[in-house]
Amino acid sequence: MAFDAKLEIANGIGKITLSGELDASVAGDFRTKIEEAAAQKVSKLVLILDALEYMSSAGLRTLVFAKQKMGQGVKIYVVGATEAVSEPIKQTGFHYSVIMMDTYDPGVIEA
Repeated sequence: MAFDAKLEIANGIGKITLSGELDASVAGDFRTKIEEAAAQKVSKLVLILDALEYMSSAGLRTLVFAKQKMGQGVKIYVVGATEAVSEPIKQTGFHYSVIMMDTYDPGVIEA
């Protein structure tokens, strides 16, 4: 499946929906969306990953870039990551730097 990244910004929340396979050949596309969200000075970044089938180490490095680019004051939510995607996040300990959620919960994220 081809990779796709879509950015939506509303009420100070940036939401990037990823689908397909995130590897080195497309990590730059994801990075561009992160930079666009950072330029809008969002207060929260939500990564919707339920349609992401695979994430390589380059994709994981891009998640780390997102945390660095957004800064300490911006919460990053990782929503709906499949086991294939969440496992590398957990193995590296990066799940301590983001908020992992099974589903999008507006009561938590938009509060």
